[in-house]
Parts: sequence; C-alpha cells; structure tokens
Amino acid sequence: MRLEGEAQGTYYSIIYYDEKGRNLQQQIDSILTAFDQSASLWVDNSLLRRINRNETNLLDSILLQLFEQSLEMNAYSGGAFDVTVGKLVNAWGFGFEHRQDMTDAVIDSLRRFTGAGCITLDVDSLNRPIVVKQHPETEIDFNAIAQGYVVDLIGQFLEQMDIHNYLVDVGGEVIARGHKSNGDQWSVGIERPAADKLAKPEVETTISLEDKSVVTSGNYRKYYEKDGVKYAHTIDPATGRPVEHTLLSVSVIDDYAWRADALCTMFMVMGLERSLRFIDDHPDDPQVQAVFFIYDQEGEYRTFATDAFEHYIKDKQ
Repeated sequence: MRLEGEAQGTYYSIIYYDEKGRNLQQQIDSILTAFDQSASLWVDNSLLRRINRNETNLLDSILLQLFEQSLEMNAYSGGAFDVTVGKLVNAWGFGFEHRQDMTDAVIDSLRRFTGAGCITLDVDSLNRPIVVKQHPETEIDFNAIAQGYVVDLIGQFLEQMDIHNYLVDVGGEVIARGHKSNGDQWSVGIERPAADKLAKPEVETTISLEDKSVVTSGNYRKYYEKDGVKYAHTIDPATGRPVEHTLLSVSVIDDYAWRADALCTMFMVMGLERSLRFIDDHPDDPQVQAVFFIYDQEGEYRTFATDAFEHYIKDKQ
C-alpha cells in the first residue's frame, strides 16, 4: 500500500506491506492533525503556541516527550541543540513573525531568554506534567526535532497495527523498517546540496536501510539575502546569530528519526571541524553515522562520511 499527502507544509509518502490490505490514510492523517494541534508553531491555538504565550504550562504526552528528548540532546550537544531559541528564530525572519533589525543589542536582549536553564519539567498539584519557564519571554521552537518525531509516531502506529515492513517519508525525513516485499533492503536517496533554493533536487548518494532512520538538514534552501549577505536559517544558540561556516548539509542515520533530526541540527550548528572533533570525542556514545557536504575555502565541493555511514552507501550518482 502506498499513501501520499501533505502535512506540516511539506509532503508525506508511506509504503507499507499489510496482509490485510488496509488503507490507513485516515488514521495517519489524524495522527498528523493531532501532532499539529499539540506542537505546531503554525497553528495559532496549538498547545505549544499557548505555552509560548504563557496561557498554560500543562503538557500533553507529545510535548512532554519532545521536551524530554530536547533536553537530552541539549545536554549531549553541550548546548548546540537548543529549542529555547524561538524568539531568535522569529526575530531573524525564519518564523511566523516579521524580521527585525538585528543589532548586537537586540541579539543580546533575546539571548537572555534562551538556554536549557530557562526551562524545567515538573508536575502540578494534580500530578500533571508541566513546563516551568524561568522567563515568561522564553519561546520554544521544536522545528529541529518535530518532523523526525512525527516520522517515528507514524512508524509506532504501523507497528501497533502489526505492520513491520514499511518506509515512512515526511519531507525527506525517513524511517525504514523491515524490507521490501522481495526481501531487499529499502533504498533512500540523499540529496546533493543545491546551488540555491530554487534548484531542482539531485541525488548525491543512495543508501540501503533496514530498521534505521535517515534525516538530512541543510541551509541551502532555507535562507535569505540582505545587502549581499546570505543568512542561514540555522541559529547558533551560543551567538544568537545564523551560522557562518562552509557546511552545506549533513545526513545522519540513527535508530530513531527524532534523534537523527536533532543530531543533524546539532552538526549544522557546530560546522564540520567541531562536528568531526565531537565525533572523535564520542566514539561509543553512540557510534555516529553521518555524511557532511561542504564547499571548502577554495570553493571546492567535498564530502566527509564517517566509517559507520560508509557501510550504508549503496550507490553514488
């Protein structure tokens, strides 16, 4: 069975093998709608938007898990992954608000409301999970982990329906479980970083996956130019500014799409050199499976794949 549709401003494509031949599109669309009502920044009355407006601090099961995963990755990354940068994302023009004139003073004022120490998880008097914000001005942005989380949610649903061979793709973030009907592993293309946001997608590398997820993150489509300067959508929490380095994109393979999503953002913040040092410093925590795409200082296009990632490469175009 193959299902296709739109969700979260992008597409989804799902292939699964079901002995009962069930069409599960309605249930999957319901999962996507429920997620948007919980964690989307583009739904005005979503629970996350209401938390950001300080109308409530109660968490549902989706937001509780997203907060727990995000705090875990913040600690793992030494702060490079940080979901409290919501105000900065909006101020730089990558959210749903108008772009501000970003002076040093504005950036410093917004950075006061960011950092993992600005939020804690707790329970209220009725033992319901809540988030406590140190500053009412702190705003949460789960975009760096949300799409991967949705991919995992759909995979969990299919498993609950006793479906164990499937490929879920939401906007290029993929989970592959089991195998194809002929027993082959799933084939997934890794996009070559485009010259600009309007360029036609091209496949750089094809990988074979079984019981793994792969996510790609890059700045080559999400950016804007002002006064001859290109501003990338990835915000470095340490500076409050869009990143400035030669790393165009990174693809990560992991057991879970949410974690691959977070690792991609973490590496995009760090840049190539810091990312490679981080990988060397964490050889068993876990073994990182990633490929990096850069333009070096001489303007040459290059790739760097970890040994663990090389194992999955099926074909280079």
